[in-house]
Amino acid sequence: MLMPKRVKRRKQFRGSMAGKALRGNTISNGEFGLVSLEPAWIKSNQIEAARIAMTRYIKRGGKVWIKIFPDKPVTTKPAETRMGSGKGSLEYWVAVVKPGRVMFEISGVPEETAREALRLAMHKLPVKCKVVSRADLEGGAGSEN
Repeated sequence: MLMPKRVKRRKQFRGSMAGKALRGNTISNGEFGLVSLEPAWIKSNQIEAARIAMTRYIKRGGKVWIKIFPDKPVTTKPAETRMGSGKGSLEYWVAVVKPGRVMFEISGVPEETAREALRLAMHKLPVKCKVVSRADLEGGAGSEN
């Protein structure tokens, strides 16, 4: 599973997920991408499950890029613990994803294969997503300005 090698501080505040993704909202490496439509925390095991689903479907062909990294620690307190006595222990790592963020990219396979692989990955994630091509995002960005 993905997690940072080392971090400056062990525990983090929860933060907010307001607004759209300002970075990572274009397809930079592949031909097709999976774009988030809503904000969420995506756990490292969910990212891994999506990666496995994609690579299994495209077999040996193509290349997959994972554009999100779980660098935020999430803590929980044990069950049936009274309030107080500090923050809980680290349980898992999450990637903060905002709407418009490209999470996965794929290239080197036909369009139908890429779309199906990304659709399978979509089912492993806790957010609504859409499959986009490089042309879709470039055209969409140009028309908004």
